[in-house]
Amino acid sequence: MRITRLSASALIIASTLALGACGGKERPRADLAASQVTTIGVNSYLWRASLETLSFMPLLQTDSAGGVIVTDWYTNPQSPNERMKLTVTILDQDLRADALRVAASRQVNQNGNWVDAPVRAATVQKMEQIILGKARDLRRSSIVG
Repeated sequence: MRITRLSASALIIASTLALGACGGKERPRADLAASQVTTIGVNSYLWRASLETLSFMPLLQTDSAGGVIVTDWYTNPQSPNERMKLTVTILDQDLRADALRVAASRQVNQNGNWVDAPVRAATVQKMEQIILGKARDLRRSSIVG
């Protein structure tokens, strides 16, 4: 049995009307929309703030659905014998401190070979604070503006 274009159109319209009635009268609160409704899988403010914060480093991988940003090794011109690599993971759609995790790797050059070295905990904490601060600023400016 073939469905004609007219009956297919009628079916689509009827389905749309039926689904529209399921929504009820409640609308999402503005705050919920500002913090959670995104076209990516994670909080958009944390995502944008992370990308802005890491913009000076070369990026290896970005996955907005999974909330992962991986940088390549970055060498500060003022410290040519040291390099860093960061991984930022956004764990939630809410803008919260525990929705962000930064992991860092550090290497030092010893006799022409890059050797793993410890990363100071304060380095990771500082990077998380910078990203969270930028994310909060982005959220504040989108609500005010």
